[in-house]
Amino acid sequence: MRFVSFSTSGTPGWGIVVGDGVVDSCELGADLPNTLREFIAQCADQPGLQARVADRVKAAQPTPLGKVTLAPCVPQPGKIICLGVNYVDHAKEGGNLIADYPAFFLRCHTSLLAHGAPLQVSPTSDKLDFEAELAVVIGQRTRFVSQADALNAVFGYACFNDGSYRDYQRRASQWTIGKNFDASGGFGPSLVTADELPPGCVGLRIQSILNGKIMQDADTKDMVFGVAQTISLLSECLTLEPGDVLVMGTPGGVGYARTPPVFMKAGDTIDIRIEGIGVLSNPVTA
Repeated sequence: MRFVSFSTSGTPGWGIVVGDGVVDSCELGADLPNTLREFIAQCADQPGLQARVADRVKAAQPTPLGKVTLAPCVPQPGKIICLGVNYVDHAKEGGNLIADYPAFFLRCHTSLLAHGAPLQVSPTSDKLDFEAELAVVIGQRTRFVSQADALNAVFGYACFNDGSYRDYQRRASQWTIGKNFDASGGFGPSLVTADELPPGCVGLRIQSILNGKIMQDADTKDMVFGVAQTISLLSECLTLEPGDVLVMGTPGGVGYARTPPVFMKAGDTIDIRIEGIGVLSNPVTA
């Protein structure tokens, strides 16, 4: 199944994608909550709920996707935990070493951006870089989980563009500030449930495409720390909750490492494509 969050006439909602349309959760029963994040948590508490909702969808009439305004897949996650330097080729191009433990940093929900929404270049910097990444959405409360069992915690996967202001990223030893400008992290268009994809999303082609030109082109099998290992390591330290998001790092080919550097500017279009998941596209504006 594919889920989206959206708004209609300013009212937030969520639903299930069917072809070129979406079935609003409001049409699927009063027992469903108002947000996708709450539904993910409800699925963890009610085994079989997702299957029952899939049956209800068959009898519903989809609304054309063009009639709703998409939101980030999970608009307000409790936590957004990102990995840096998680592909060998990206580490090399930046002169970084592959560590024995992931480089974690956090994003805020105010930094998220929906599919199709304008990615606005800040007036304070012209160094906005693209980063194609796999997003993982947690489906159940998880603490102290083994790597062998960790994938049971995953609800689904989506595309992510970890838009990074490189000059601000390097103003401090922590990367946080350069990764948290408002509406800089594209997240969408849809959340694909884990059962539709290979375990851990291993072996999927991942690309960033700027104005029709492929900039990054890699395979998710090249992640240093895979989804299962990342979940297990995080669960040693903190509790992962339904709706939390993990952003799994980017492969080589980013803009700052090119000669000359390539940064996004007004008039550009940036696409993030992951095999089996879809294409996240955003126009770039001033």
